[in-house]
Amino acid sequence: MRDIRNYSLKAHNTFGIEACCSRFLEYADVEEAIRVAEVLRETAEPCMMLGGGSNLLLTRDFEGIVVHSAVTGYSVDGHRMTCGSGMTWDDVVSLSLEHGLYGAENLSLIPGEVGASAVQNIGAYGAEVKDLIAEVVAVEIATGQVVTFAREECQYGYRDSRFKHEWRNRYLIVQVVYEFSTAYAPRLDYGNIRAELQQRGIEEPTAQQLRQVIIDIRRAKLPDPAVTGNAGSFFMNPVVSRRRYEALLADYPQMPHYRVDDAHEKIPAGWLIDQCGWKGRSLGRAGVHDRQALVLVNLGGATGGDIVTLCRAIQHDVRYRFGVDIHPEVNIV
Repeated sequence: MRDIRNYSLKAHNTFGIEACCSRFLEYADVEEAIRVAEVLRETAEPCMMLGGGSNLLLTRDFEGIVVHSAVTGYSVDGHRMTCGSGMTWDDVVSLSLEHGLYGAENLSLIPGEVGASAVQNIGAYGAEVKDLIAEVVAVEIATGQVVTFAREECQYGYRDSRFKHEWRNRYLIVQVVYEFSTAYAPRLDYGNIRAELQQRGIEEPTAQQLRQVIIDIRRAKLPDPAVTGNAGSFFMNPVVSRRRYEALLADYPQMPHYRVDDAHEKIPAGWLIDQCGWKGRSLGRAGVHDRQALVLVNLGGATGGDIVTLCRAIQHDVRYRFGVDIHPEVNIV
């Protein structure tokens, strides 16, 4: 178990924000997670669970304990894969295909770790990880007991779960069990997947070809955090009532949208932000990526406060023009 005082978090957030925590605890297996839980029970300091930091914006030093999982390794049992919570998510996608397990192709190259995937319900290109999660194994901080939650107990929603609400800071996730399909059924109708495949002369892509297309699309429109600090998609796509959607469509007939159910439609937040003229603009050292308006970037030396100021300006303009509220997907601390 790693236990470090006055620890820099710059390498643990993809925005590259300078910030420190009072204490950093890291567990590499179940036994160490139980020891970390014991430490947390004995202190009154606030704590924060941290994955890869790809969905985090730090606005200040954290006066408390940051806990990180370094649990790695995986096992395959039939169509199930059990993965350590500290594994990189994209490695899971790659490994699943190596084992002839399908369903995660559209989630390729999403940054972050396995534990965070179960907290955040990551998603992209018409897929969400909740449809793959079978169980989440965790250590309960209050008791030190190992508990297993079935997918249904986690109450997954759009970028949401109980781990973000009533279970927040109550559990140390150790493993996530994913349930894949042994039959490949590609999902090609979201975003520009089909267009990219057609451009490459591919009519019926293999799983590896689909994964590569997803990776190439993401790399083409999303900046590399190692070069330009960012947290990927900063805002969630708003879901609006059908009445509101139809009113907007009358004014903006070219507006992209995706059906949620009979009563709701999802509108891409990036399109709304782009229509407000924010793509490629900046406020100080915080900016909007010039190829994807959904991504806010650290242009070098930005503080978390600078990013928040830009976020609020964008929210104001989208609300003023469209009457739609957009909310950060990123966890702001």
